[in-house]
Amino acid sequence: MKKTLALIALLTLSACSGTPDLEDETLSNRSLNLEEFFEGETVAYGQFQDRFGTVQRRFDVEISGTWDGRNLTLVEDFTYDDGETEQRIWTLEKTGEDTWKGTAPGVLGIATGQEKGDTFNWIYRIDLPVRKGTMRVDFDDWMWLLDDDRVLNRAYVSRYGVRIGEAIIVFEKK
Repeated sequence: MKKTLALIALLTLSACSGTPDLEDETLSNRSLNLEEFFEGETVAYGQFQDRFGTVQRRFDVEISGTWDGRNLTLVEDFTYDDGETEQRIWTLEKTGEDTWKGTAPGVLGIATGQEKGDTFNWIYRIDLPVRKGTMRVDFDDWMWLLDDDRVLNRAYVSRYGVRIGEAIIVFEKK
């Protein structure tokens, strides 16, 4: 019984931990425009940390982006620290001045996103490839334009409403 109560308390605390909000005060006067930043060649460096902060996996990503005036296509080629590779192709459609929707293989339904100033929030559910198959998770992705050539990304990853970890990524224009 004590173990059950301790587990419930832990899950409750982890569910209450904060995430950014588009209403948060911006820290710069920059504007992140996805179609401008990701058109062309970009590289990214990142890692996934579990809920306890332990780094579980590192990766590099080569990204090729094309913009046709309405759709942004991102071809992402991942290389993981263990040598495993993966490709994900995103098709994002600009649905308003600051709003987006998108799809990629493994994404369930439609991903949705919104830009505000130097910030972009991207939300989706995906059957994520993992070492032993796939895992259905929810991503609450936050990106901030640091300068003309860099974006910082922090993605909160949850399963069944409980945060299981975070991905931290830095994107750089080539």
